[in-house]
Amino acid sequence: MSAVSEEMLEEIIQKTKRNMENRKDISDTDIKDTAGRYLEELIGDRYISVSERLEIINHVFNSMRRLGVLQPLLDDKSITEIMINGPDHIFIEKAGRLYETGEHFKDQKELEDIIQRIVYRVNRTVDSANPICDARLEDGSRVNIVLAPIALNGPIVTIRKFPEKVISFEDLIGWGAISQEAADFLRQCVRAKYNIFVSGGTGSGKTTFLNALSNFIPEDERIITIEDSAELQIQSVHNLVRMETRNANTEGKGAITIRDLIKSSLRMRPERIVVGEVRGAEALDMLQAMNTGHDGSLSTGHANSPADMLSRLETMVLTGADFPMDAIRQQISSAIDIIVHLGRMSDKSRKTLNIVEILGYENGTYHINPLYEYRIQGKDAAGKLTGKLEKVNDMQNIHKFEMSGIPWKTETGNQGVEAR
Repeated sequence: MSAVSEEMLEEIIQKTKRNMENRKDISDTDIKDTAGRYLEELIGDRYISVSERLEIINHVFNSMRRLGVLQPLLDDKSITEIMINGPDHIFIEKAGRLYETGEHFKDQKELEDIIQRIVYRVNRTVDSANPICDARLEDGSRVNIVLAPIALNGPIVTIRKFPEKVISFEDLIGWGAISQEAADFLRQCVRAKYNIFVSGGTGSGKTTFLNALSNFIPEDERIITIEDSAELQIQSVHNLVRMETRNANTEGKGAITIRDLIKSSLRMRPERIVVGEVRGAEALDMLQAMNTGHDGSLSTGHANSPADMLSRLETMVLTGADFPMDAIRQQISSAIDIIVHLGRMSDKSRKTLNIVEILGYENGTYHINPLYEYRIQGKDAAGKLTGKLEKVNDMQNIHKFEMSGIPWKTETGNQGVEAR
């Protein structure tokens, strides 16, 4: 804002705040009009353009009612992630690439005030005694906060922005993240109530993919969603119950975990349970729900491959229960029907890399049937990777398709589900 100095801008903000201190029912227009008057007083007869004037007034408004210097970044639809490394360094992700913005907070206190504004709105607490917190913005964007003494270079805030438009499989197909054939197959798997687990690394698009899958659920079912921070946007189901975890209070009490919510959800007559992500002992409860009449349940987890996801699930279960490994593996193999594995490629694109069928467990080995695999073919003129998600095997466990009445065509000699 070259029209005014940082000192003048701060003076306008402080004068506007003082003017509003004892007033009730303050509207957005009141704040902007008051900021405009103080701006006129400070600049006198000096000319500034209409766009600069609006930028200054909006900055004052954002500082008082919204999230200050972050607000223009949050409003920019091309930005997918915001990373704050202390008050002096703000980075953004655009089109899969990182840039430093050059923006900064006035001081550490301003950043800390914005952090408290974020967590207060979602009934969370973060302070020196509890320096790590997951929260969300009003639009559902995911926020992770780390404070001192854990963060050594000032408060660290990472915001994964929530897309304004719900991402559908049509969008994923258009972006080349999945093929039409594989999308049709997964749509019918959801309708037939196969239990599906979505795996992948950080930033591979697991939550987006899970949301797209969830919108294939028939509208006449009762669904329970369970998340650390509510992000899913299921629009196809009317009988929907959404639940979110809660952190402990300052006395270390009152925490509600994903495990608590899964156990409670079983008493709510769910037809399916959708868990945003399993990270620990709650994996056992999720598997038991899948094994006790809640077919068609969905979840995600961090892993580098479908086989690694099975191994990580074993580890998660062991953190909360002392079971023989064979019993754990039997539980996993009977609970999960399909694993969809996603990846983020070197050109920053996100792809569906594998779709596999879990057939069972015997003699220390999972029986896995690869259904689709992504095969890289090369690069195009723009340097983008080219490839194809190819079908490699027919599905063997078709019992749920038969039970749901979904046709299983064999016209070409290869089994496959009819797209509907």
